[in-house]
Amino acid sequence: MKKNNKKRLYEVNENETLSECLDRISKEGYTPTRRLEKPIFKEIMKNGEIDYEPAGRQIIFEAKPIDA
Repeated sequence: MKKNNKKRLYEVNENETLSECLDRISKEGYTPTRRLEKPIFKEIMKNGEIDYEPAGRQIIFEAKPIDA
């Protein structure tokens, strides 16, 4: 049987802690290799102009199979 050697991306869900996400990664047989954070912005109308304000962040883990 051929093993899956592909990397996967795991996003931390809205109502999930980092620990819960890392546990989910581990249960699926992967280990995290990199953490990525992307800012999330929202549009705000100020004085007739569109402005952008930070509204949060998206955390994504890159993971590879444990036995790869």
